[in-house]
Amino acid sequence: MSLLNGLDNVFGNHEQALQLKSQRLDLLARNIANADTPNFKARDLDFKAVLSGLANDTRMEATAIGHYKVGEGLDSNGLRYRTPFNTSFDGNTVELNVEQAQFGKATADYQATLSFLESRVSGMRRALKGE
Repeated sequence: MSLLNGLDNVFGNHEQALQLKSQRLDLLARNIANADTPNFKARDLDFKAVLSGLANDTRMEATAIGHYKVGEGLDSNGLRYRTPFNTSFDGNTVELNVEQAQFGKATADYQATLSFLESRVSGMRRALKGE
């Protein structure tokens, strides 16, 4: 029974991290694809907040009567609108160079997680074979 308990935690939170990184790649690809769509708002995934479970605790609170009651925080999936460096006339917030750079970095992060999981699996195979 202790062997089964140990196997449950072999991958830790890397399975969830891989799913979130895949979702982020999809979001960034959607942003790039809509770079010329008027009024399209670029979105991104706040990976650290979602993975650490802080997604529900990021709402702002009103401190004065004139403030809005509910601030902009993360939605239930950890998605946020990206704030552009430069404004556009058509209301589109996608900046192609920023999105492409983020996509490249996200791809490298995804590959690193896959490599880590691959090394874990090969280590488990060697241990089970008795090598």
